[in-house]
Amino acid sequence: MNKKVIWTSLIVAVLLLSACAKAATSIQDGEKALFENQRSAGEMPLAMDSAGAPEAPAGNSTGVTASTVEFQQMIIMNASLEIAVDDPGASMTDIQKMAAGMGGFTVSSYIYKTQTAAGIEVPAATITVRVPAEKLNDALDQIKALTGDPVKYTLTENISGQDVTQEYTDLKSRLRNLEEANAKLSELYDTATKTEEALAIYQQKMQVTEQIEVIKGQMQYYEQSAAKSAITVQIVAKESIAPITIAGWQPAGVARDAVQALINFGKGLVNFLIWFGILVIPVIVVIGLPIFLFVRWLTRRNRRQQAKKLEALRNQQPPLQ
Repeated sequence: MNKKVIWTSLIVAVLLLSACAKAATSIQDGEKALFENQRSAGEMPLAMDSAGAPEAPAGNSTGVTASTVEFQQMIIMNASLEIAVDDPGASMTDIQKMAAGMGGFTVSSYIYKTQTAAGIEVPAATITVRVPAEKLNDALDQIKALTGDPVKYTLTENISGQDVTQEYTDLKSRLRNLEEANAKLSELYDTATKTEEALAIYQQKMQVTEQIEVIKGQMQYYEQSAAKSAITVQIVAKESIAPITIAGWQPAGVARDAVQALINFGKGLVNFLIWFGILVIPVIVVIGLPIFLFVRWLTRRNRRQQAKKLEALRNQQPPLQ
């Protein structure tokens, strides 16, 4: 193979390997440089603001500004709810309109039928929407307000956050190095004089281009997920969670009282056994056992005396002729 092709392969390999190395050390090197500059100026390290970037020191024109280290914090916030409403279908439509009004969109929606404990068929729905991340709390409040009583009919609520800052920064560093490698390959491809050289460079350029597209797709996914939060809402009818009532009688309440009575009886029985084992049994052993043995001795002695008397009476009687 031509020397030029060999050198091209070596250059691309070095650039690709450096992409991973730079991604792993870019943040650490920037923070170390920031710390060293501040320490040489006799200052403490800069505080981090709410966005994760270092704050500029107040009243010090010689301090290091926040632009010294490029740091973009990226957190993906998602939420899930389960609510009970009068009409799940209408509430699902309201949630779709709310998301659109906030600049978001509906990811999926599904309405179906379910049955209550009494066998009545009622509707239920599941919907997932995305809203701007800064409006997540407002969206949750509006969704819970659809119940009429958020405290009573918000059955479950879960909010989760995923910090993808490190992953996004690594992807950005890899993308920068791959783009540099791609530009270098383009230059070599333009100056190639032989078909063999041009074909080898083109194949490597296609591999680098494919990696660039994959990384851009991952970065776009992180950006969109961080910009718009996903909210998944499980909507059930209030009838499906209402207790069964028959002519004013609620079996669930009766069953609850019966279980409570059983628990109280069990507690009383256990308490009695504890008292009996700790108090009654020792008293019986210490006091009752001597009394029992004494009574038993008296009984046996009386029986022996009576037996002796009977024997004496038989001896005194004359033998029959």
